[in-house]
Amino acid sequence: MGNHFHELAFTPLVKAQQQQHGSRRQYDRMEQAGPESSRLGVSEETFIALRDSFYMASVSETGWPYIQHRGGPKGFVHVLSPGLLGFADLRGNKQYISLGNLEHDARVALFFIDYPNQTRLKVLGRIEVHEHDAEAPALIESLRTAERGAVVERAILIHVEAFDWNCPQHITPRYTAEELEPVLRPLRERLAKLEAENAALRKAAAV
Repeated sequence: MGNHFHELAFTPLVKAQQQQHGSRRQYDRMEQAGPESSRLGVSEETFIALRDSFYMASVSETGWPYIQHRGGPKGFVHVLSPGLLGFADLRGNKQYISLGNLEHDARVALFFIDYPNQTRLKVLGRIEVHEHDAEAPALIESLRTAERGAVVERAILIHVEAFDWNCPQHITPRYTAEELEPVLRPLRERLAKLEAENAALRKAAAV
């Protein structure tokens, strides 16, 4: 765990709540246990590279939080360095709520979740948007995925400031069609074989 996450997330009011509910001593020990780090390690980089979606929270000019889901093929979020993530921002419903929020405040919170293995990685960072500047074309091409028909509007870079692995409690396991395929394929093959056998038996009985 990067202890810098505690420094940013555990404000005085948060610590007061931890004290009130009996968890402050535990987190104080964790804060003192290891070196402060905001750089992603091999475990974090591998985890992010395998995700096909994430959630991003931003804050509006009126102080309201907003959460957006982003999805794509596995690896659409690129780990450019231990402190830098990037992805190609595709055209969506054209509300541009997150984009407007980021112009006001570049800070974001990201949730990457592995539902089958009930694992969650939280990342705090600052966004850098490249759309009409000189760097945009090259960045967009380097971050573009092979999605057919996808219209990339800009490149989004995320400068990682802190991260934290969250406990698996209450993460409901969910599986994509790709993840279920190894289990379903033998069942489909067995069903096809049984249907063929039944058809042959019906044909023989009709003679």
